[in-house]
Amino acid sequence: MLELRLVQSFLKNVLEATKDLVNVANFDCSSSGLSLQAVDPSRMALVALLLPPEGFHLFRCDRNISLGMNLGDMAKMLNCAAGEDDIITIQADDGSCATVTFILESPTNTIMVPDSEYQAIVRMPSAEFAKICKDLATIGDTVVITVREQGVRFSTTGDTGSAGVLVLKQKANVDNYMSSFTRATPLSGTVTISLSSELPAVVEYNVAKMGYIRFYLAPNQKEDEDEINYN
Repeated sequence: MLELRLVQSFLKNVLEATKDLVNVANFDCSSSGLSLQAVDPSRMALVALLLPPEGFHLFRCDRNISLGMNLGDMAKMLNCAAGEDDIITIQADDGSCATVTFILESPTNTIMVPDSEYQAIVRMPSAEFAKICKDLATIGDTVVITVREQGVRFSTTGDTGSAGVLVLKQKANVDNYMSSFTRATPLSGTVTISLSSELPAVVEYNVAKMGYIRFYLAPNQKEDEDEINYN
């Protein structure tokens, strides 16, 4: 028997952050929690989600179960919830996972990516990161992240000109997958961006008491001494 209970708004935000990248994915449930790893159709971006048992109001998983779900359909279903504090219960029979039951309740009513060393790690407010990506996306298709001793610069160039934002005290081209990744902003107040010349870029949102969601973006093979390219 599988039975999970959590605040529906959290799951809704997770789905909103991932459904445009991946339409159908497997949620794997075990004693370690609820996890998901899926690659977008172009095989350029990967999303990894881990929600440990302690992050749930109720967590029961009698044996390992994999649930294949349409993320867009799940998001539509959660839109039926009346309030942000509504609780969702997910149930499945471990003998047959052909049917998954979702129960929405209102509290006010009765009704594997391996660990790697990165050359640069940037931590900043997730809302600020989302605003920068949104603003620069109106000008160009590619966001260039330059990490140097004096700060971190986000810049882009398009038909109408160029723009840049210096944020904080290394260089990577990251395309507009970044804008999709920022849909996870409501899940966390901070974002961590890990960059390396030989590894996928990682954009990670840690969610207090709930786990994390990570997005991985594959690097190009083409590279010069000044920058790291990510498609």
